[in-house]
Order: sequence, then structure tokens, then C-alpha cells
Amino acid sequence: MPRVKRGVVRRQKRKKLSKLTKGYFQNKSKLYKFMREAAEKAGVYAYVGRKRKKRDYRSLWVVRINAAARENGTTYSVFMRGLKAAGIELDRKSLAELAAREPSAFTALVNKVKAATA
Repeated sequence: MPRVKRGVVRRQKRKKLSKLTKGYFQNKSKLYKFMREAAEKAGVYAYVGRKRKKRDYRSLWVVRINAAARENGTTYSVFMRGLKAAGIELDRKSLAELAAREPSAFTALVNKVKAATA
């Protein structure tokens, strides 16, 4: 069995890890063992954060739609049910944009919803 020398591969691996953990506190950016742990934990946080971001944005859109709907004399749940009844297929992101940037268009949408439910 031939002897395996890992000089280049090991250095590249460490260099890559060092780049990932650059700027971390104390030993987390200096010692290999702690760099590995820190990089692993950072990856876990990043994964969770990507899921969390979607959740946070959806709740923000719901808050904005609810606020605009209440200004027009209805609530979020009644408004969303009315949208389905009227056959209007707009997602929450576009509804929130409409509510924030085009209040007159959102008011027209609310009026259509009220007509569809009444």
C-alpha cells in the first residue's frame, strides 16, 4: 500500500475553511477544530435563516394587506375570502405592493371584492 501525502489537499481544505470563518471571534477563525465547528454552526443558522426569511416576508405582507383593507372598511380574512369568490388570483406579495404604492388601485380592488361577496 503506497504512502499517502496530503500536503496540498490538506492546505487547500484548511484555506477554504479559513476563508469561510474569517472574522469570527477568537479561536473560531484560527484553530482548525474550532473553525470546523463554527463553519458547521454557521451553515445551520444560514439554512434556518433562509426558511425564516420566507416566513417573515409573508407575515409582513399580511400585515400590510390587513392595514390597507381596514382603511377601506373590511378585514384581511374577509378580503381574502372575497378575492377567491371574485376569482381574482393575486398573491400576497403583489397585494402588499399594491396596498403600499397604489392605494387607489387597492381601493378599487376592495370595491370589487365587496361587490362579489354582497
